[in-house]
Amino acid sequence: MDFLELAAKRESCRNYADTPVDKNKLNLCLEAARLAPSACNSQPWTMILALTPEKVGQAAKAAQELGMNRFIGKAPAIAMVVEEKTNISSKFGGALKDQQYAQTDIGLAVAHFCLEATQLGLSTCIIGWFNEAQLKKDFDIPESKRVRLLIAVGYAADSSLREKKRRPVDEIARFV
Repeated sequence: MDFLELAAKRESCRNYADTPVDKNKLNLCLEAARLAPSACNSQPWTMILALTPEKVGQAAKAAQELGMNRFIGKAPAIAMVVEEKTNISSKFGGALKDQQYAQTDIGLAVAHFCLEATQLGLSTCIIGWFNEAQLKKDFDIPESKRVRLLIAVGYAADSSLREKKRRPVDEIARFV
């Protein structure tokens, strides 16, 4: 499929089938994330993938406070995206320009991960609501690091796509 077809096919899945995800497919998603561009080639992220029911359950529980993200426990895999230190060039440039390059870089890596997952027939949902302290404790993530996102990964229980409701191009861009 071409890129626009792929982008149209990718959606946030909230209902996963009870089918394990092949580790080879997850490695391809990680490779796509690894190839994502980053400021000064800093690549300021690592991903921790929970695959066993026990570890997925721990990650899911951390994302379900106050009744949020109830669906995430059905996903057979959860990736935790951890922000790492940027290299000196990215850090210096970011300070000079008052930009958070690491967070942009993480967004690019996560997009690559999720698009590759879609290409492979997997479904994903990017999660920003979670108990970071609990994840750090359960997955031995140093206190000095930040967990920025979770990605639920699996096979959709229902393969039909929802209609995408997006603003028209003339509302999101202008040519000058």
